[in-house]
Amino acid sequence: MEKTAVVYRSKTGFTEKYARWLAEEVGADLLKADHIKVEDLLRYDTIVYGGGLYAGGINGVKLITKHSRELGDRRLIVFGVGASPCRPEVCEGVEKRNIPAELRGKIRFFLLRGGFDFKKCNAKDKMLMNLLKIKLKKAPDTDKDAKGMLACYDHPADFTSREALQPLLACIRKEENGKEA
Repeated sequence: MEKTAVVYRSKTGFTEKYARWLAEEVGADLLKADHIKVEDLLRYDTIVYGGGLYAGGINGVKLITKHSRELGDRRLIVFGVGASPCRPEVCEGVEKRNIPAELRGKIRFFLLRGGFDFKKCNAKDKMLMNLLKIKLKKAPDTDKDAKGMLACYDHPADFTSREALQPLLACIRKEENGKEA
């Protein structure tokens, strides 16, 4: 029987919500990445890693990308969670920034829409988000993403949905059944 781990790093709760849903759906062990070492992952056949996006980088993804050799032939799936809509060009850019070219065939990647709650940010992230706010205010009125993000500073938004997990779940289930995803 396949053993699956869902490992996550979450600052404001959106990635954690997806990770919990995934683990529940596939009967996986749910592990917070904060104290996980690569050795802890060697007992799993499938490892799903999720992290929030910060300036386009997936929080903690190096646990998987830097240790892909040690993880051997295990199935590796990474998902990033951000506030922006998951358009194909955005997904491709995030994947290229976080998954080295030589690992893109080995690591399956998914981008999920999370949300934004300024009140849940720590002091450092609030400072960085205030700098982004200044930039967003300068965006043209036609930039709906910028205007939407600005609105989230005053009115937290949660775009998470179980439905968004369907492609990722299909990938896990196909691989668990021994079929190529």
